[in-house]
Amino acid sequence: MNKDVVMVGAGVANVNAATKLIDKGYKGKITIIDMGKDPYLRPYEEVMTGFLGAGGWSDGKLTYHTSIGGQLSKYCGEEKAMELFDQVINNFKRFHPKPEEVQCSNPTAEPDFIKPYFGLRLFPVWHVGTDYLHEIGKNWYNFLVEGGVKFIWETKVSDIDFDNNKVYYPKVAEMDSAGLPEDLSWVNNNVLEYDTLIFGVGKSGIDFGKTLAEKFNLPTEPKPVQIGVRFEAPQKHFQKLIDVSYDFKLYRKFEDKGVSLRSFCTNNNAAYVAVEQTYGDVSYNGHAKKGEEHRNNMTNFGILMEIQGIEKPFDWSRKLVKEVNEFWMDCSRGIGRFARKAHSGLYYSPTRERGMTSEGILVDAMHIDSLNQVKDAFQGYYSYIEDFIEDMKKVFPTLKDDWGIYVPEVKYLSPEPLVNYEDLSLTKFPNVHFVGDALSARGITVSGAQGTLVAEQILSIDDAINEFLSDPVNNKEPHEMGDMHEYIQGGLTMPKEDRKQYLKNEIHNKRSDGYMIKGMEEELKKLEK
Repeated sequence: MNKDVVMVGAGVANVNAATKLIDKGYKGKITIIDMGKDPYLRPYEEVMTGFLGAGGWSDGKLTYHTSIGGQLSKYCGEEKAMELFDQVINNFKRFHPKPEEVQCSNPTAEPDFIKPYFGLRLFPVWHVGTDYLHEIGKNWYNFLVEGGVKFIWETKVSDIDFDNNKVYYPKVAEMDSAGLPEDLSWVNNNVLEYDTLIFGVGKSGIDFGKTLAEKFNLPTEPKPVQIGVRFEAPQKHFQKLIDVSYDFKLYRKFEDKGVSLRSFCTNNNAAYVAVEQTYGDVSYNGHAKKGEEHRNNMTNFGILMEIQGIEKPFDWSRKLVKEVNEFWMDCSRGIGRFARKAHSGLYYSPTRERGMTSEGILVDAMHIDSLNQVKDAFQGYYSYIEDFIEDMKKVFPTLKDDWGIYVPEVKYLSPEPLVNYEDLSLTKFPNVHFVGDALSARGITVSGAQGTLVAEQILSIDDAINEFLSDPVNNKEPHEMGDMHEYIQGGLTMPKEDRKQYLKNEIHNKRSDGYMIKGMEEELKKLEK
């Protein structure tokens, strides 16, 4: 009994989920809907939406450890988590034009010169190569399309009805020769009906997930604030550490203050700062290019704080980013048609000018001479970042004032919905699964592994239902005895209406496990036709 699967978001989580289903010959209909473009039309600089999401389009590093990148082992255990990681990494190799170039770095010894000031997280990292990601995306996309996956691009889901298994999205207007809508029907929504939904929106859709959680009163777990800056400096200052750990992660923790800091997403050799737009506001990230022609001998990484105890952390982060962006607007006002319409983040450096993007233009940021406005926006927390940079200058003595920061870098984490551990389904809606950023994943490998885990459970349930229905005793159709419609189940005969009421009660009260409930839902649909 194959079911229709709808996936919201075409990021790494759902792409890996769809790949698993296709590989195993899943016969149900698979539909993926995304706000962005397919890999043939998606511009290089469009890093937030589209096929493979943000990470799979601009970051070629796959971390290989369960202690970073978000939760996975808590759901499925260490051994299963590593097996899922392997599947994700093998998929990137599988669609890579030069899989032999995918290499793993695995540092093992923490250098003594780091220890007085920072901890250093050492873990394996698979390096796919940023320059290959777009070609990987095209190969992967071709495979899914050939496998029968339907994609709906450049379309924002407007609503989801978990109670009635429906996804709503706007119709595309059909225009007449004058460029006007031929009728008003285009303002209505299209509807996708699903048996199983995988909700895998990226950072740009986290607000939508928050809205759905509130609408359906989903039980959630609050997540801490994750915010900071993107740090950039010449690579030579960090080379001693890079030789030990290419994608190094410095960290420190202040448990009594509820604050921890870490360096995040380190890029070297040909390292560029990238602009991200989320909810219309600007923040920063980084990526690395492959090839000597792109080398700029720079290093960049995020300095991110994780702050516990903030009331409404999602709203607090949004407010901070907005204040930083509006400072740019306040300082850029003109008169009339010269008034500044766009806005951006900020750049500060004691000595350096803004860097260049990989496209050869200046990074979009306003150069400021003082950090006072930044400190105000961070409400006292910026002092932790300031101390972090000062201690880096002690560990890397040539650094001195040869650095700059782009403000802000942010990881929006809305309250995480509570899910069933075996298949990441919502506790209130067992046919709806949350994955990726929607389940607080912060890395490519974890996101892809979550999607793969869900796909495995869908396949397992599908096999169980098919096996159940293939048994002649369980697959007998209702038959008539006079005016009495009866239903035969496991050798027992009961009136059809009684059976329907029994199934409804079992489903409503959830007295059986997840697998049985889904089987009962399938049986009830059949009886009600």
